[in-house]
Amino acid sequence: MGNKLVALVDGSVYSKSVCENAAWLATRSGQPVEVLHVLGRRDVPVTDLSGSIALGARSALLADLADLDERRAKLSQQKGRAILEDAQSILTDGGVEAVSTRLMNGDIVETLSDLEKDAELLVIGKRGEGADFAKLHLGSNLERVVRSSKRPVFVAARSFVDIKTVLVAFDGGPSAMKAVDYIATSPIFAGVSIRLLTVGNESGDAWAKLEAAKARLATAGLDVTADIQAGQAETVITRVVEQDGVDLLIMGAYGHSRIRSLFIGSTTSEMMRSCKIPVLLFR
Repeated sequence: MGNKLVALVDGSVYSKSVCENAAWLATRSGQPVEVLHVLGRRDVPVTDLSGSIALGARSALLADLADLDERRAKLSQQKGRAILEDAQSILTDGGVEAVSTRLMNGDIVETLSDLEKDAELLVIGKRGEGADFAKLHLGSNLERVVRSSKRPVFVAARSFVDIKTVLVAFDGGPSAMKAVDYIATSPIFAGVSIRLLTVGNESGDAWAKLEAAKARLATAGLDVTADIQAGQAETVITRVVEQDGVDLLIMGAYGHSRIRSLFIGSTTSEMMRSCKIPVLLFR
């Protein structure tokens, strides 16, 4: 694991929550935060003028178009710096002492592949700049980031709430065990109430894995409970989150292949859509 938190901001309504959640994580872990804003292809226009102007067009028009692209690129840079300044202010006000900012061009996944080497986890908003226009649509970059990242990804909800209760969707698999180990060793979860929940049949093997995970967390000094409930994972988890006032859901990310999820959906995506709380994902 790395020694910093990386918070991704895009200027959407979710960016404030991303920063507030990153501040909560950083003040509890004592880690610095690097705030990242990536200017993608749509943010930095590059016009191929050679084939876009009809034959005989005046050279002045070519110059005007080139100047327009240059001004749009400068505005994108200025907007990006303003987004980062706002983010830095929120984190500083939230008690984070070490905050750095970075403005980069390119594809967000390619950019993160290098930056996350020194990161412990990533913080990203559940939705992007089009959030107000598509309330059930996850951010276009979210799934790409989660699927490609080798670090845990904290997906911030629209509004920040101080996290006091955590639900761990525990299926006994490698991702779930990785999550349990992280919770047990991270100062982030000190004093937080942890509930391990397995959805499915109450088999002996399921109880054995659940009790082992519970013992791991209890040995770390955490307040932990564990239980098994029958039913469909999406339905049961959503109900528990709503009825019990859970503040954070922790689960494994994308257990099925990407192609399969196109046809039958994904528990991960469904949980992020239906639960109005942040989700911490492990792969």
